[in-house]
Amino acid sequence: MAHQPAAIEASGLEKSYGAVTVLRGVDLSVARGSVFALLGPNGAGKTTTVRILSTLTPPDAGRARVAGFDVVTDRRRVRRAISLTGQYAAVDEMQTGEENLLMMGRLSRLGRTEARSRARELLERFDLTGAARRTVGTYSGGMRRRLDLAAGLVGHPEVIFLDEPTTGLDPRSRQAMWDVVKGLVTDGVTVFLTTQYLDEADQLADRIAVVDGGRVVAEGTSAELKERIAGRRLDLVLCDVAAYERAARQLGVRLVWSDADRLTLGVATDGSAAHVRALLDEIDPERRAVDRFTVRSATLDDVFMALTGHTAEGESRTAEGDRRNATGEKETAGV
Repeated sequence: MAHQPAAIEASGLEKSYGAVTVLRGVDLSVARGSVFALLGPNGAGKTTTVRILSTLTPPDAGRARVAGFDVVTDRRRVRRAISLTGQYAAVDEMQTGEENLLMMGRLSRLGRTEARSRARELLERFDLTGAARRTVGTYSGGMRRRLDLAAGLVGHPEVIFLDEPTTGLDPRSRQAMWDVVKGLVTDGVTVFLTTQYLDEADQLADRIAVVDGGRVVAEGTSAELKERIAGRRLDLVLCDVAAYERAARQLGVRLVWSDADRLTLGVATDGSAAHVRALLDEIDPERRAVDRFTVRSATLDDVFMALTGHTAEGESRTAEGDRRNATGEKETAGV
């Protein structure tokens, strides 16, 4: 795989809507047959990046190639090689699950016999055979998401874009979707995943890019990103609000996590007794401010807090959110 050209290559992608800048020079490289996660809070630029890479939106600057084709000059060839599953299932609720897949097969220029065979294969693969002849309006949210993904695979795409595919799903349905994604990679498909769920990226992604404010602020494996801030985290529970505020000011930019309601602060540590003792002596020299402490492994949440100053799930009025408000645009669910 190391000698193959990348499935996705992007260099210097920029995008603005009027005075609102959404992307500020995004560079990406995604290996074939891997899962790549673009991780960021709402409005960080994830969906705009996907829209550019899937040919729905042209970049203002920069270049991108998907499956070997330029997303601007070779749009048709890119579209034949990809599938896009948006944040919400884009299936026809008036048709049955089987009819939805047959329709997608015909749109993908499969013959009637081939389309029917492919529909049966995908219904079985996504555990939908028992519901194949029920209208989609009777499906649960997880079933609709699985059918939506199955519809995107009818044409055997080389690259599939999953834009926040588990939004709104219950834990069991999310796990089922994770299993499906892992199966896609086993078949050699390249998966480009955007998500706010840090555990999702941790579970699925071979490599992760953290995007914030329209820029990639870090990239690597999950382990590499965690090592950037430290292998472990020291959680301190303070005695009262005054002690919490004093410790927060003292730690400043070294904070990687905080919970004011629980009077808890998290700071990076190597986990050694010497370093933990030094931090406690620095923060609480009189042994009165810290009620208790815990040393735990660093998480992607810690990475996010350290890199962006907020959690991945946190809402913020950012450039992409401003752009949607300004233009009244509604994101397309799929192609």
